[in-house]
Amino acid sequence: MTQTVAVLGTGKIGEALLSGMIRAGWRPANLLVTTRRAERAEELHQRYGVDSVSNAEAAGRADILILAVKPQDMGRLLDELAGHLTPDRLVISAAAGITTSFIEERLAANTPVVRVMPNTPVLVDEGMSVISAGSHATTDHLAAAEAIFGGVGKTLRVPESQQDAATALSGSGPAYFYFLVEAMTDAGILLGLPRAQAHELIVQAAIGAAVMLRDSGEHPVKLREAVTSPAGTTISAIRELENHGVRAALIAALEAARDRSRELASGNG
Repeated sequence: MTQTVAVLGTGKIGEALLSGMIRAGWRPANLLVTTRRAERAEELHQRYGVDSVSNAEAAGRADILILAVKPQDMGRLLDELAGHLTPDRLVISAAAGITTSFIEERLAANTPVVRVMPNTPVLVDEGMSVISAGSHATTDHLAAAEAIFGGVGKTLRVPESQQDAATALSGSGPAYFYFLVEAMTDAGILLGLPRAQAHELIVQAAIGAAVMLRDSGEHPVKLREAVTSPAGTTISAIRELENHGVRAALIAALEAARDRSRELASGNG
């Protein structure tokens, strides 16, 4: 934690990483940020005690650069960094669909690049960040990325060839659960419950189910079967879900998300 880390792009994900690093023990003096607006720079300084610098200065001063900009802004950012970044710096990309080769081709030869796909629960320290090494990244570089992203949730190393699948499953995953909660809330209202009560019931059921999945070590089928008594209410609901092809729809949805991630990676945004 004695290295200097610069977060380039301080939207929700960038700020979440910044706050997570500080909670994990990083000193504000070792953290830099880049922003587009002076007001945002002052806001982050007041909140975290970090200094705001230009992209070029970040490239010259930081040992680790976290690129947390939008995918469509990555090319412009790399053009700014290229003349200032030396190969002894570690570059971590948190932009969806951007490959390590895309970054490596635009920076100095042998620059180590690590690709990370976080999801939005990093905002509440319950994120899942999927980490892949570029051509020149070592296990030490991967460990450095894990130390940063581990402060806002869990991390998992995968080959970069699996990043599109991980994006579909984990990166986009929270949205599927929000969609399900939205639909179940509407169903609760249809069944006669006030919206606030329906929402509270479903959210707590989701939290409880997630904790049981995480802590019990049981397969989800076994946990579902424990709720599904013969000729009961749950099996009647499960039958309707199967009749309406919910399982097949979920598989098709994730395949579509994976395919879109591939399109973004190929530049067909």
